[in-house]
Formats: sequence, structure tokens, C-alpha cells
Amino acid sequence: MRLIEGSDCMSLAEADLQQGYSIKETAERTGMSEDTIRYYEKIGLLPRAKRKGNSHRIYSDSDLNRMLLITCLKKTGMSLDDMRPYLHLSMDADLSDYPELHTMILDHRQKILEQIASLQQIVDFIDVKIDQGNLGPQACELTGDRKQMPRGRQAKAKV
Repeated sequence: MRLIEGSDCMSLAEADLQQGYSIKETAERTGMSEDTIRYYEKIGLLPRAKRKGNSHRIYSDSDLNRMLLITCLKKTGMSLDDMRPYLHLSMDADLSDYPELHTMILDHRQKILEQIASLQQIVDFIDVKIDQGNLGPQACELTGDRKQMPRGRQAKAKV
């Protein structure tokens, strides 16, 4: 099938490519850098971009939606490898139809809730210090991961 536009003829597929977004426009719309978009294509998080006749990449609304999903999942702290199976689903897929993925996202959610609880303890501790007006003696009741300084810094800190 051909569309007539002025004196030019083009296929429907060519017309679709004309309506897509360049990599620069895609980067602006998604907040991803052009290099990141190319990298995600290279590692298979994104499908290979369609190309115009001049070999420039062209992206569809569907591609942009997938990039926005990647951005959101990254903000939750999900690794690129962990998000990969979700990117193979359609955007309107019901996660309950995929028990393993449903369990994975529930586990991810639980980890985030635990991080929130840990951060709330820290805020509460700081609030107590603000209310006291000093850093006076108090047993530290913060739970969770104990971050230790690397040995080189510990030695410097003691000096």
C-alpha cells in the first residue's frame, strides 16, 4: 500500500518511521542520555531501533514508554538484570498471570519498605538530637546494616 504525499510516494512503514522520534528527541522526552539509549539497545533491554533511510535511529511511542518504565524501575533500585523479564511483557499485562514475576516485584517492594523503615529510624534519631539541641550521650538504637569505614579511613580518623 502506498500513500501519496505531494509528488512523493511512500509505504505505510516509511510513513510510520517519519512520525517517530530521533534519538535526540527521545533523549529529551525520556531524560535518558543518547549514550544510555544506545547502551540499553546493545545489552538487549531495548529492541534495536528502526532506522530511517539515512540510517538514523527512529523511536516509536512504544519505545519511549519502555524507556520510561526502565527509568521508573531504576528509581526503585531494581537492577537492569532484574527488570529484564518485565520488559518482555506488554504494558497492560497482568502480573498475576506471571507468578514468578509477581513474587519478584513483591519481594522488591518488601525490600523498599524495609529501607524506608530504616531511614525513618535515622530521621527519628536526628529529630531527637535536634530536640535536645546537642549530640549528648545516648545509646545508639539504630538497627540495620552497619557501615564501616575502610581501614585506611579508620586509621586517619583515629589520628
